[in-house]
Amino acid sequence: MALLYCYYGDDFTGSTDVLEQLAGNGVASVLFLSTPTTAQLARFSACQAIGFAGDARSRTPEWMSANLPAIFTRMRDLGPAIVQYKVCSTFDSAPHRGSIGRALEIGREVFATQTVPIGVAAPHLGRFVVFGNLFAAAGKQMYRIDRHPTMAHHPATPMDEADLRLHLARQTNLAIGLVDLRAFQSGNAREQFRLQADGGAAAVLLDGVDAVMLQEAGQVIWGLAEASRPLFTVGSSGVTASLIAHWRSTGVIAAEPPSVTSTKADQILVISGSCSAVTAGQILWAKRQGLACLELDAEALARGGPGAVNAATELALQLLRSGRNTVLYTALGTPTGLTHDKELGLALGRLMLSLVQQTGVRRVVLCGGDTSSHAVQQLGLTALTFAGTLAPGAPLCRAHAEEKTGLDGLELVLKGGQIGPEDFFGIARYGDAG
Repeated sequence: MALLYCYYGDDFTGSTDVLEQLAGNGVASVLFLSTPTTAQLARFSACQAIGFAGDARSRTPEWMSANLPAIFTRMRDLGPAIVQYKVCSTFDSAPHRGSIGRALEIGREVFATQTVPIGVAAPHLGRFVVFGNLFAAAGKQMYRIDRHPTMAHHPATPMDEADLRLHLARQTNLAIGLVDLRAFQSGNAREQFRLQADGGAAAVLLDGVDAVMLQEAGQVIWGLAEASRPLFTVGSSGVTASLIAHWRSTGVIAAEPPSVTSTKADQILVISGSCSAVTAGQILWAKRQGLACLELDAEALARGGPGAVNAATELALQLLRSGRNTVLYTALGTPTGLTHDKELGLALGRLMLSLVQQTGVRRVVLCGGDTSSHAVQQLGLTALTFAGTLAPGAPLCRAHAEEKTGLDGLELVLKGGQIGPEDFFGIARYGDAG
């Protein structure tokens, strides 16, 4: 089967967001958690889309230069029509950390894409791009990203510039063009993209506010891929939504998405390394509902001492073995100290592995983009596939692993800090039965 699409997710939560967009719309898909072997690829040979989950969002440009070329080359050799470097829809990044500009430079070179389309708008997640400026919802309110109550104060990569062209200019010297709202409204998006490319733009940002604009953006991107494949593109899961809308309208995929349900779990374990106010609200909801909520010592866990992990494990084991749905968290909103994303993520991953193997709990929710990326890598999983919808951007996934690990078939939810309604943990427990 011809491969439509490959993507590299710069964090694990965002990677499952794309998996949901694809599989939930009938595109057979798999997300690998490390570079797959030939045998692993053969196991999923029927897939039309393949994802590679990564953690570049928390890495330096030097790390990207050393690692992304080989990853991109591996994806190129699979022969897809499109390869996407998938970033968060809040576009948070910096010259020294998670540089989207550096990833853009590397991908443009590996795939020989003269002008790279950039799609950030994701209306299904409350993210909109207007005249190049990014807006994001927080609750029922809409904010320019540099005034967003969370993202403007992100502990690692605060967003202090809403114009994404200016934001990228701090990370790369490549010329960035724009296809703005007016071009979409007049039906001239494809022509405007060509004009920007002919004018020397190395990448072109696409405005987006609704499904109609996304479908036209998908038409532009797919047209570029048909002319020269594989096409390299950068963006959020809005790029995926754009392509799906275009594929559906042109018969590349089925006209109607499949009906997918999510089942109820007997018990859930939630582990949160998120510093988001959204996740804090979800934890407070869980407390009001009587879930067992235990605050962990983030500093002690990050320092790596076995005592901190052992103490957290013993307390959590007592709660889980008593049959309680359990939430373990390291912060309620922005922490007062350092975040220690990698070190904390590694410790939370070891904690999760121990709890799953000792209790047999089969549904786990991991919260926090950076910490989840590092945590999941401690599990030794091969891949994830889509198992059901819970809330946009945070699907229920099935883990694939060696049978001897006891993790094959584990149900896993990777939730970004900004994702989900207040009662998300209840949704995660009950699925469609709730």
